[in-house]
Amino acid sequence: MNLNQIHNVYFVGIGGIGMSALARYFMAANKNVAGYDKTKTEITDALENLGAKIHFIDDLNDISAQYFNNHGTLIIYTPAVSKDHGELNYFFDNGFKVLKRSEVLGLITKNTICLAIAGTHGKTTTTSILGHLLYECDIEMTAFLGGISENYDSNLIQNGNKVTVVEADEFDRSFLTLSPDYACITSMDADHLDIYGSAEHLKESFIAFSKKLKPEGKLFIKKGLPLNGITYAIEEEADYIAHNIKIENGTYVFDVKTPTQNIQNLKFNLPGRHNLSNALIALAMAVEFGCSPNSLSNALASYKGVKRRFTYQIKTDDLIFIDDYAHHPEEIKAVYQAVREMYPNQKVLAIFQPHLFSRTKDFADEFASSLEKFDSILLLEIYPARELPIEGVNSQWLLDKINNSNKKLISKSEIVNEINKSDIKIILTIGAGDIGDEVKNIKENLSVAS
Repeated sequence: MNLNQIHNVYFVGIGGIGMSALARYFMAANKNVAGYDKTKTEITDALENLGAKIHFIDDLNDISAQYFNNHGTLIIYTPAVSKDHGELNYFFDNGFKVLKRSEVLGLITKNTICLAIAGTHGKTTTTSILGHLLYECDIEMTAFLGGISENYDSNLIQNGNKVTVVEADEFDRSFLTLSPDYACITSMDADHLDIYGSAEHLKESFIAFSKKLKPEGKLFIKKGLPLNGITYAIEEEADYIAHNIKIENGTYVFDVKTPTQNIQNLKFNLPGRHNLSNALIALAMAVEFGCSPNSLSNALASYKGVKRRFTYQIKTDDLIFIDDYAHHPEEIKAVYQAVREMYPNQKVLAIFQPHLFSRTKDFADEFASSLEKFDSILLLEIYPARELPIEGVNSQWLLDKINNSNKKLISKSEIVNEINKSDIKIILTIGAGDIGDEVKNIKENLSVAS
């Protein structure tokens, strides 16, 4: 398909973080953009402000006439949309070009130098760091992010089209539509078992992704993963090593040993060894791409992060409120490590909303183990997303597994009251569901309380 011949782009599920980045891309390319989403959000508001026509009821009558021209219109959908969605089925049944988001990313990146970030954790942060590094090094590039960059207040970073930086998403095996020039794999922990069935099948999919590299492509892997490539690690032997690590006023200061040199006194402002690892692999890919160490040093120091990735909402002497997207036990462990590193002698209250019945069922014991390390835990009901309930799988069942006496199951409406009843001054909200929608209200009420 030649995207230059497309004039109208219609999105079914336009409010998704990956879908909205594509919508921004096509609007920047002067295409007509419209779409449906189930819920009005800050993301859809931002797209409407840019000129997208969006509606929130599954109704063909709400779609402008120009989008019914099936020769000049491309329909893009996300697998998260129900298979019985009326608009989507109409387009399938009436000769339209209908593609998944991942297939469109494959088309966009096909004739570019593509740098792809894969892994069950760290994709969004690593992609946004790499996109920022290349942008600051004045590379003609476009980066599609799975979160909102604090530096650009957008999930699209754009400075040209010769190079693309993308998240290679393992969900639904979407990353197999890509053929990157540079690719990294940050982790291969079991996840999405509702799709893969087993951890072994997930691993096989990552191996298949590694084979999608172009013939002269470079594969970067976190040391310890069962693949061959350029390795990276923190304070252990690898091709790229972060070492001499210090924390100065909440900022990492460290050196990086590359295969040919030692880059000294790098600064990085995100807490947590997991984020330092993300910075290291982004830096390694940018070095191999050809960026100068001096430019990369300045760019890394100016990186601000991604919204809902260890984002400080309140940071005073009396109260710390941090919000994070973590929704897998390994990610919760990483958040715990980061907050303990920053605040080693203080108690921490964690408010967690599990995401998906299937993930909660598959990793219940691991969730319990990662959560019980916090000093106090408030648990919300499971956010179902695309799933129907599973009998016997609920937050009370998970709560019973947590070996910590300071735990409680609450509703979203009780969050602020429960925090204010506590004497703990470091507050975390954690989860990938609609707990993020509560952050503004929590922040406003805690700000008044503090």
